[in-house]
Amino acid sequence: MTVLDDWVTAVCAELGLDPAEVSVPTVLDLARDVAHQVVRPGAPVTAYLLGVAVGRGADPAAAAARLSGLAAEWPVELGGERPDRLASGGS
Repeated sequence: MTVLDDWVTAVCAELGLDPAEVSVPTVLDLARDVAHQVVRPGAPVTAYLLGVAVGRGADPAAAAARLSGLAAEWPVELGGERPDRLASGGS
C-alpha cells in the first residue's frame, strides 16, 4: 500500500465510506485536468463539487468525464480576461 492508499482508507473509515467505492484515479485525473487547463485552485474545489454531485446520486465516472470535458474546452485567459469578454468590451 502507498501513503495515499493508507490515507484514503483512513478517511473512508472516518467518514463511514467504503474505500472500494472510491475511484482515486478518476479524482486525480479530474484534478489534474482542472489544475492544468483552468486554474490550480479549481482542482480541490472541483473535486469537492464532484463529491457533492455523487452524494446526490450522480454517477462518479460520468460526472468526472463531463467536468474533464468542460475543463478541456475552458477558454485560455488572455491578460487576465476571458476571450469572450475581450470581444464584448469587458463586461
